[in-house]
Amino acid sequence: MIQSKKMGGIPASRIRKMFDEANLLRTKGRDIISLALGEPDFNTPPHIIDAMVDAARSGSTHYTANKGIVELRQAICSKLLHDHNIHYNVDEIIATVGVTEGVFIALTSFLDPGDEVLIPDPTWLNYIHVPVLNGAIPVVYTVSQENNFQISIDEVKKKITKRTKMIVILDPSNPTGGVQTKETLSKVAELALEHDLLVLSDEIYGEIIFDDNIHYSIAKFPGMKERTVLLNGFSKAYAMTGWRLGYVAASQKLIDVMNRLHSFNVTSTATMVQWGGVAALNGTQEPMKYMVKEFQKRRDFLVEALNGTKGLNCLNPGGTFYVFPKIRGIGMSGDEYANYLLHEAGVAVVPGSVFGSHGTHHVRLSCATSMDELTKAADRIYHATEKLPGY
Repeated sequence: MIQSKKMGGIPASRIRKMFDEANLLRTKGRDIISLALGEPDFNTPPHIIDAMVDAARSGSTHYTANKGIVELRQAICSKLLHDHNIHYNVDEIIATVGVTEGVFIALTSFLDPGDEVLIPDPTWLNYIHVPVLNGAIPVVYTVSQENNFQISIDEVKKKITKRTKMIVILDPSNPTGGVQTKETLSKVAELALEHDLLVLSDEIYGEIIFDDNIHYSIAKFPGMKERTVLLNGFSKAYAMTGWRLGYVAASQKLIDVMNRLHSFNVTSTATMVQWGGVAALNGTQEPMKYMVKEFQKRRDFLVEALNGTKGLNCLNPGGTFYVFPKIRGIGMSGDEYANYLLHEAGVAVVPGSVFGSHGTHHVRLSCATSMDELTKAADRIYHATEKLPGY
């Protein structure tokens, strides 16, 4: 079978490649600690599981409206009103098969061949590959450690052309953990209004915020709800990665376009899973708060450990459960260092180049594993790095 031309530019996931390589070493008897995947090590809270089971047993096993059950969409509206004071109605929400589907329908619904879309670098690479699949042109703007991973407004200005249709924001960011300030987002909003740009705001880590950082949604800024596609979901904050439940919030004009694609793409997301989402939003938030506190403890430990390792320099990220140290001081690229750590130290991390060219001298480590595992991993990283030439 010969693949389509458009698929020729879509590579396999290098994160999964690292995951698979680590598993292969395990089958050969190696003790491998994986800090590669972005998945909480906690189980889904019991009250959410109970709600899903009860729904299935009571007959919620049939199709729903394409956008999802009204109860879930209302719960999402209430959350967005409570968290950001943004008013949505239930018809402005789509329950999606994870945020991954949200990314696909948001980009595919609005990008034509030749359109340009501004993408952060480093970024989650679906934001590169989905535009390419649609014949659009990803134009990257840099988010760097030197600028605390803030969006450079001057750089973005220079990259806007007559073909620019959309700007993508990851806030908080995978892989950097950067959280955009209110001032930064205000300036992005001004640019979007001035140049009539759509904004795709990926806020899947918006509940995992540390210290005195605050997550602001750009959809709240004046004039922005009408041109913003807001993505969020349940995987990270509620430890529901396997449930595949996310959502899109947007003005009626935008949501109607995306819902047409959503309906032909997946019809609707799983009915009983949606009831789990209702329980997650309407039930106790204590399990989520506990997980965030644990992630913060782990982040604090890992950042200190990495900064105590020669050649590594790591900012304290304001959100997510990732750290993204710069490794330029060890004389290796991120790809070389990740390969070295896997085989020498038995620790799987993700090369920063997976997320774009500006990640070449970084690696991404996930804090979504136990303190015992993190402690062992940090010790292995330290001693393996000490063995490198010149140390």
